[in-house]
Amino acid sequence: MSSGQLVEIIYLDRHGRTSKRTVRIHEISSGRVKAYCFARRAFRVFSVDNILAVAPVVKRHAAGY
Repeated sequence: MSSGQLVEIIYLDRHGRTSKRTVRIHEISSGRVKAYCFARRAFRVFSVDNILAVAPVVKRHAAGY
């Protein structure tokens, strides 16, 4: 993960619930990821230890464009 990157994460919250989020990474430091969360429409801080999976968001273009 790097700053500015758009990724999907699967995250385990403090109550043990999982969620899938699309986020834009803002900053990574001290075991925390600050990112803009599109689901919540706000910046959120995620613990690296609670991120279960990360996948880059790939923008696909239709053929002929």
